[in-house]
Amino acid sequence: MLTHFRFTTAGESHGKGMLVIVEGVPAGLPLEPVAIARELARRQGGYGRGGRMAIEEDAGEILSGVRLGETLGSPLAVWIVNRDWDHWRTPMSVKPVPDADDETLRRVYLPRPGHADLVGLLKYDREDARDVLERSSARETAARVAAGAVARRLLAEFGVRVGSHVVSLGGIESRRPDPMPEDVNIAAAESPVRCLDPEASTAMVEAIDRAGSEGDTLGGVFEVVATGMPVGFGSHVSWDRRLDGRLAGALMSIQAQKGVEIGMGFEAARRLGSEVHDEIDRDPARRRGGGFARRRNNAGGLEGGTTTGEPVVVRVAMKPLSSLMRPLDSVDVHTGEKARAVRERSDVCAVPAAGIVGEAMVAIVLADALLEKCGGDSLAETRDHFEAYLDRIADRHFGPA
Repeated sequence: MLTHFRFTTAGESHGKGMLVIVEGVPAGLPLEPVAIARELARRQGGYGRGGRMAIEEDAGEILSGVRLGETLGSPLAVWIVNRDWDHWRTPMSVKPVPDADDETLRRVYLPRPGHADLVGLLKYDREDARDVLERSSARETAARVAAGAVARRLLAEFGVRVGSHVVSLGGIESRRPDPMPEDVNIAAAESPVRCLDPEASTAMVEAIDRAGSEGDTLGGVFEVVATGMPVGFGSHVSWDRRLDGRLAGALMSIQAQKGVEIGMGFEAARRLGSEVHDEIDRDPARRRGGGFARRRNNAGGLEGGTTTGEPVVVRVAMKPLSSLMRPLDSVDVHTGEKARAVRERSDVCAVPAAGIVGEAMVAIVLADALLEKCGGDSLAETRDHFEAYLDRIADRHFGPA
């Protein structure tokens, strides 16, 4: 039976908190709460965030699955408190609140274009969009980042590192450094928008300020880079085992994301094949590449749904957030009359923070692929399988170097 890294989340944006359950983590993995708190703090940062981030102090409490600093092999449960719950006890009460008016319950009858409000009302046969927007809110990504922190900790045991940076924001494109920094996250942290191009970073901050003063929002593109993944993770044999598809699905599941590119992405469709495909060289020193290396990495570390041993490079396009301070036209679902959409507290731009969520989802997918290939009940057993696999692909005879 294959081992898998799995997670599920629960909770509403203004409820008591967010809960994530993580399964599949082998026993014996060193894990302390600070590893989760660190990633949650990174998610709260980035220029353009709204007032909610000033209220919350996400940390994450491990409720189960860890004892004396090591995982037990059983499900992990992590609880993230919503401090803003104190202001929402009545509107988000589990029990009925008799005779409360719409204002007290903060009912929403004015769906926002671009959000899940209207489609959720119709699908789930609700009258109040609050029933929809509380769960569809990007607040849910805090729980994903907590799960991703566990995945990152597992990957780190096998020399795999995941980072991200913003490559465009509000139409402003950044220049990709060559070579890329060894640790992308350390370099990106020097910019308020997590951009590796200082000139573009300054322009992005100015664009966020302009959009905010006009009551508007901005989207952009972030790139996630994972280094250290050996060749042969994922598979070409079935559609649901292809790692490129799994990565794309995981990243597109993040709220407000509208497109995914792997490697050269859409640009490959405009180039000749000789300009696109990554030529192969024999390199016995490249143990994680099975004794092979690529002259470039236009494929983004994936061929045939399988890792090549080169860095996994994925870009994700995020639309502007749909909660505008100058709301767009909508319809009052209570009266059927034309109206302006509701104004919910929101960010002007969350692209830098979305990159952190993207890292979490990539880490989760890669951890799943690692366990699928090399998983065991314990970390030691998984490491044995991992090292045996690397030895096997490195020892294959392909003729003289």
